[in-house]
Amino acid sequence: GKPVTVLEGYTGAAEDFKKLARQLKQHLGVGGSSKNETILIQGDYRDQIMEFLRDLGFKVKRVGG
Repeated sequence: GKPVTVLEGYTGAAEDFKKLARQLKQHLGVGGSSKNETILIQGDYRDQIMEFLRDLGFKVKRVGG
């Protein structure tokens, strides 16, 4: 019943994908997982994640509520 933030749409190298997931979890200080080109972050961190990804140079689009 706890919220989870889902990141999809990454198109890059698999090693970079795992590195990005690890950086996000460390930056936020939370748990999560990554597989099948999807990153799951425990908790509602949409705004913080969007800002973090923009700072890294990613294009970010909010989907859903």
